Amino acid sequence: MPVLKQIELPPRGLETLFGVHDQNIKYLESLLAVRIDARGQDVSIDGDPQDVATAERILEDFSELFREGRSFTDKELREAFAQIAEDRAFSLRDYFTKARFNPAGKKQVAPKSATQRKYIQAIQEQDVVFGIGVAGTGKTYLAVALAVQALMLKQVNRIVLARPAVEAGEKLGFLPGDLQEKVDPYLRPLYDALFDLIDYERVTKLLEKQVIEVAPLAFMRGRTLADAFIILDEAQNTTSEQMKMFLTRIGFGSKAVITGDVTQVDLPAGKRSGLIEAERVLANLDGIEFVYFTEKDVVRHKLVQMIIKAYDEHSRKREM
Repeated sequence: MPVLKQIELPPRGLETLFGVHDQNIKYLESLLAVRIDARGQDVSIDGDPQDVATAERILEDFSELFREGRSFTDKELREAFAQIAEDRAFSLRDYFTKARFNPAGKKQVAPKSATQRKYIQAIQEQDVVFGIGVAGTGKTYLAVALAVQALMLKQVNRIVLARPAVEAGEKLGFLPGDLQEKVDPYLRPLYDALFDLIDYERVTKLLEKQVIEVAPLAFMRGRTLADAFIILDEAQNTTSEQMKMFLTRIGFGSKAVITGDVTQVDLPAGKRSGLIEAERVLANLDGIEFVYFTEKDVVRHKLVQMIIKAYDEHSRKREM
C-alpha cells in the first residue's frame, strides 16, 4: 500500500536538492519507487513503504547537512543517491562525512559505488586485499590513494608499487631505449595515479628518496618489505611462482593490495595465472579479503560499461 510522508526543508536547500530542471530528484525517483513533490518548503514523498523510508532518510540527512553549512554538487548528490539505493544501510551523511578522504591535500577521493566503498573498508581493515574485476572500476587508483594516505599519516614508511612486465599483444624487446625505458610504459598507470593525488615536485622527491618505489615485479625477488604499503597491479599476468614470491615479501607492519582482471590474462599459453590460483588457494584464510568488481562499478565513460557488457555476452555465446 503506498505511503505518503511530508518533510520540511530549508528554503534555499530545495533548489540544491532538486537540481537544474529537477534532474537530481528525477534521478532519485528513478532509483526508488517513489514520487517526490515540493510545495513551498514542504516536500512530500509517495510510494512503496520501504523506498519512502529510504527517501525520507535521504531528505532528512540533506536538511541537517545543509543547515550545518555543507555544500553539494549535482554529481555528488547523484553518486550518493545511487550508492544508497544499492546499499540501504549507507546514508547521505556517511557519504559526505565518512566515505570521502583527501590523501595528500591535493585531491579529494570518494567511492563511486557500494563495491568501491567495501574495497576501501577492506583495505583499511585487512593486511592483504585482492581487488578483482574489469578495467575502469578504480581498483588501482583507490589502492594508490589509500597507500598515499597511509604514508602521509605515517602509518607506513614507504610505498612500493609493482607490475609484472608482460606484453599485452606487443613485444617488449622491440621497444626503444634501455631496460628502464622499456619497462616504464608498463608502470605508467601507477605513475599517473600518483601524480593525480600528489603535487609533481613532491612525488619526484619521494621517488628520488625511494620513499615511493615503482618497479617491475621481478625487482621484488629476495626482498622483505616491512612497514610498507605494497600494491601489485595487473596481477592476472603473474605466474603462480611470482604470486607466491610477492605474497611472501610482506614483512611486519606492511599492507598489501593485489589488483587484476582475470578476463585479461596475457601470459603465454600453458602458463597458469597466479591471481586465478590465489583465488582458490587463499579464499578461506583469515586476514585476507577478496573484493569483486563488475561492469556496474566502472567509473570511466558510460560507454565503457556497455563495451565490457557486450564483450562478456559475446564470450558467453562463443562458449555455448
